[in-house]
Amino acid sequence: MQLLHAADMDGAVGALDNVETFSALLDGFRSQMPKRTLVLSSGDNFIPGPRFYAAADPRTARLLGVPGIGRGDIALLNAMGFQAAALGNHEFDLGPRALASIIAPEEGEGGLYPGAAFPYLSANLGLADDPHLRPLVAVDALRTPLGAGSLARSVILELDGESIGIVGATTPHLAWISSAGDVTVEPLDGFDLDALAAVIQRAVDDLTGLGVDKIILLAHMQQIEIEQRLASRLRDVDIIVAGGSNTILADKTDRLRSGDRAAGSYPLRMTSANGEPLLLVNTDADYRYLGRLVVRFDRDGLVMPESVDPSVSGIYATDKDGQRAAAGAPIPGVSRIVETLRAVIQQRDREIVGRTSVYLAGRRGDVRTQETNLGNLVADAFLWLARQYDPRVAVALKNSGGIRDQIGRVWQPAGALRADEVVFAPPAANPASGKREGDISRFAVESVLRFNNGLVIVPVTARQLVELLEHGVGFDGVGDVPDGRFPQVAGMRFSFDPAEPPGRRIRSLAIIDQLDHVADRVVENGVLVGDPERMIHMAVLNFTANGGDGYPFALPARGRIDLAGEAGQYNPPSTEFPDTNGNGLIDGAVAVGPGLVDFAAPGTEQDALAEYLARFYRHTPFARLETGRVEDRRIQNLGVAGARDTVFEPPAAR
Repeated sequence: MQLLHAADMDGAVGALDNVETFSALLDGFRSQMPKRTLVLSSGDNFIPGPRFYAAADPRTARLLGVPGIGRGDIALLNAMGFQAAALGNHEFDLGPRALASIIAPEEGEGGLYPGAAFPYLSANLGLADDPHLRPLVAVDALRTPLGAGSLARSVILELDGESIGIVGATTPHLAWISSAGDVTVEPLDGFDLDALAAVIQRAVDDLTGLGVDKIILLAHMQQIEIEQRLASRLRDVDIIVAGGSNTILADKTDRLRSGDRAAGSYPLRMTSANGEPLLLVNTDADYRYLGRLVVRFDRDGLVMPESVDPSVSGIYATDKDGQRAAAGAPIPGVSRIVETLRAVIQQRDREIVGRTSVYLAGRRGDVRTQETNLGNLVADAFLWLARQYDPRVAVALKNSGGIRDQIGRVWQPAGALRADEVVFAPPAANPASGKREGDISRFAVESVLRFNNGLVIVPVTARQLVELLEHGVGFDGVGDVPDGRFPQVAGMRFSFDPAEPPGRRIRSLAIIDQLDHVADRVVENGVLVGDPERMIHMAVLNFTANGGDGYPFALPARGRIDLAGEAGQYNPPSTEFPDTNGNGLIDGAVAVGPGLVDFAAPGTEQDALAEYLARFYRHTPFARLETGRVEDRRIQNLGVAGARDTVFEPPAAR
């Protein structure tokens, strides 16, 4: 059997740059074993962002039948012949209703959108509990073909007379990190791997009860360590395709892209709960690699690890060298989709909102572990916009998991071997769109803040503010292990000691005025000072204020103001802050005036960043360099060698 696999196609630009070569490799390998090839994804096939929204442009009608968000990504998978996919967390970013509209067929005036031609799978999600998804839920363990846009726990694929069972599983932390709606997520305790394995095992047992003896698990667990720990807890699973971690597994014969490093061998050889061999595979995101596993099974349906030939199996880079190795052309349907989406995105790259003379750090490993200049910029934009509605807003917090890209270029010069030789530079010019080097376009804003959640103002007490920040740094490995709850902040500075137990890590916390001076000492030497019930107004995303990433906001929050209501209009839910003029601003606030940019709904995070850039950095470039953790001032990690607590020092003393 030949298994061709991918996951995490959630990059802003990279996926479109890579998918044509990916399709050429896929089609070439499939032609070598046409009757014995499976093409599978372990989830996160799309994510809100420029490509996602470009599919809703009227120019895509001829291609998609009915334009709609996310449908371009589904069209790519259909064109390449994917046969099943796990539900990842990003499939739920805009909620079950949006998910249903993306994968289900729709007939419109201009034609028919066919929907996903493959089933989406998850054994631990109660998909029928949500009214938007219920009509798409199929009976489990059906043999393909299923109806377009089908949802199930499992499916049976026929391969040259053999039955292959495919089971899906989704991170049990879905409700924390995405928008699950009414979907029930099992187990309730997302850290209970025994309970998670038991849920998955029931779906596996249903397949073996039907006589299926070859089973593949598509597991979107976000961390490959979880898939590895699940392997020893499951019976009768032959192969696990991991997802969500962007982990590169490769053997010694695999050629990696410049700067990439393998985290383990391809495949990982493991043992199941009943002592049988089990193989685990994974690749990097954004169609950067095609995973290929060619393996044999014995007469009892057990996978034979010794049959894996490293010169055949492994990961195949989809860069220029990979294109030459493909020795074939991209799938025509894929090229047409790419061309159409690029044309829409190119137009958006012409809309310039600001400039920068420095690289803005937003990569996962940076922004989810420390303060970054891009994190500061986004949080500053939140604070500035919120103050236009209510000048009492003192602080802002942005969950780093919602910062999805950097602004700028990262590359390793030819011949470079050391990490300190990597070059970080401002955004490149785009002659095709007229964008100059250093320009920040609409495309960049949409790429960084892809979810475009609405901003809210929430009054919190000093005690609650400390609890929120304790949660933000309260996970194992904080400062080293990327976690989307890690905060980026404005209007405050704090230090934390990762050696202390969670809940007792904040050592110093100060509210900072607009001149960067201490306005309020909240925590000193790990102790909350002053009146713990004094009120502090905070700007934060509705996702976070609603408990996203586990943030412990009180619900419902008295005095909360949503800056983005229906259709992006300001819609205060409370009369505590009057808007008697009907101008969408709290009385007494400084009016923003006519928006300088209008592509994002007012009060959303994209709107905040774009307006802030246009107002302050349209002509004078943003110039604050990214600093190392020792030099970080807003978020000071006292576990870093050489770090010292300077939260209460004036700016010039640092």
